[in-house]
Amino acid sequence: MPLANLPIALPAKRPLVPPLRNGDRLTRAEFERRYAAMPGVNKAELIEGVVYMPSPVRFKGHGKENAYLIAWLGYYSSKTPGLGDFGDNSTVRLDEDNEPQPDVLMLLPAAAGGTSRVDDDGYISGGPELACEVSFSSVSIDLHDKLNAYRRNGVREYLVWRTEDAAIDWFVLREGRYEVLVPTDGVIQSTQFPGLWLDVPAMLRGDLPAVFAGVDRGVTTPEHAAFVAKLAKA
Repeated sequence: MPLANLPIALPAKRPLVPPLRNGDRLTRAEFERRYAAMPGVNKAELIEGVVYMPSPVRFKGHGKENAYLIAWLGYYSSKTPGLGDFGDNSTVRLDEDNEPQPDVLMLLPAAAGGTSRVDDDGYISGGPELACEVSFSSVSIDLHDKLNAYRRNGVREYLVWRTEDAAIDWFVLREGRYEVLVPTDGVIQSTQFPGLWLDVPAMLRGDLPAVFAGVDRGVTTPEHAAFVAKLAKA
């Protein structure tokens, strides 16, 4: 066969946008570009400039507990007219090296002192007032690099449910440092959201009626009434 007629093997086309890979070190802009080009990826985070892509999520140890946190915040929101948004697995633009995707978060309205905002493209910029993480295999990240990123960016309260340890840590930002909120008779009270009480033993055993009863006690306090009045004026 003449050389001119030999088939030529063309080099494979490279993808226009490289895929995200666990452990990549990227800028936030490049992280967003690659993440947007991978619609099949449901969760990826940039923490201190490093990409984290978690393994498949367990129902027991993560999914179920995540739903309990959403139910708790939803119940509180139903008792608190005028409260800001809350949701799950929403990307948050913290700074140039950090773009986490908290399992659950809650925002205060700007007129009530909230410092984050929802951008035109639907993502959140700035630290939410409350960020929650359900940690089974990610404790080493959630209680170290992610905690420091949240602290530096002014996330005022940070809750970590360590499901393997059957424990809940609730941190509050004071003078640039996180301090652990100590339960009183098993109940932790939010400093940012008056009346948001968490009956820790009830949550750990999955007793939602008792969790809701704890919220019911919280929203009968004068502090919650004053908070609702403030939201009404916002």
